[in-house]
Amino acid sequence: MRDTFHQPVDAARVPRFAGHATFMRLPAVGSAEGLDIALVGIPWDGGTTNRAGARHGPREVRNYSSLMRSTHHVFGTEPYKVANIADVGDVAVNPIDLLDGLKLIEAGIADIVAKGALPLSVGGDHLTTLPVLRAVARNRAVGLIHFDAHSDTNDTYFGDNPYTHGTPFRRAIEEKLLDPRRVVQIGIRGSIYGPDEHDWAKQQGIRIIYMEEFAARGPEAVMEEVRAIVGDLPTYVTFDIDSIDPSMAPGTGTPEIGGFSTREAQQMLRLLDGLNLVGADVVEVSPPFDVGGMTSIVGATMAFELMCILARQVERQRAVSAG
Repeated sequence: MRDTFHQPVDAARVPRFAGHATFMRLPAVGSAEGLDIALVGIPWDGGTTNRAGARHGPREVRNYSSLMRSTHHVFGTEPYKVANIADVGDVAVNPIDLLDGLKLIEAGIADIVAKGALPLSVGGDHLTTLPVLRAVARNRAVGLIHFDAHSDTNDTYFGDNPYTHGTPFRRAIEEKLLDPRRVVQIGIRGSIYGPDEHDWAKQQGIRIIYMEEFAARGPEAVMEEVRAIVGDLPTYVTFDIDSIDPSMAPGTGTPEIGGFSTREAQQMLRLLDGLNLVGADVVEVSPPFDVGGMTSIVGATMAFELMCILARQVERQRAVSAG
């Protein structure tokens, strides 16, 4: 471990219910300079079409992330010893101007990327992923591993409005931020607006793994295919909390029954290890609809799983650089 690596508050000295609420109890810093992984909040739900409240997600996920400890029990990874990680706060947002909000989020993430850190963001509704992709995929299209109940590739809502949490990945493909042949969506389910709702996505080459297929095949077989689809090229991971069954994560804007168990979700995230990741996010945690903090702790745990995968990637890259 480098002496300069940030460390979380010691729970043996300061109880986990005390102190400042930061992601994983890490130091709050004003810049991503010198970081390998930047934990960042995006408190914005300007794209929500029904039940709002995901703007409050980052604050509550920070609170419940105090329950995360320092070592991943499966990998044995100690992320804070192999990567420099900190909470860089929230990006600037505009809650009353959607287009300006998108520009502000993109600028905040672009600053993180420019400083050489991998962004791990907590939203916010799923439209927040579009400006994040605009930042991480400015120079080349990336692949996408997308855990969700919904495809989010619709065109417009309420007339000709192109920017909602149901449209981000259609826009991202149109903007050439994503290579659709390297996009895979896992857990899609629930009623839809019409029988052709997913036709556009499939025509672009997106691989949609519906929940029924996932249930029949299981996490390992599905993730083996996912890894083959994205290959070793740059890939982004987005985790919508509504991919989890609402019996385990009720605090979200568009719940759909029949989702992943938390154990299945953890298993799949662990099977991302070794991929070439350029960032990740956890979105759609909506505390106003939560029960006893259930969803916030799921969001914090999934963020911890993703952070450990990114830290292992940093460790491997550092070893290669050291020769």
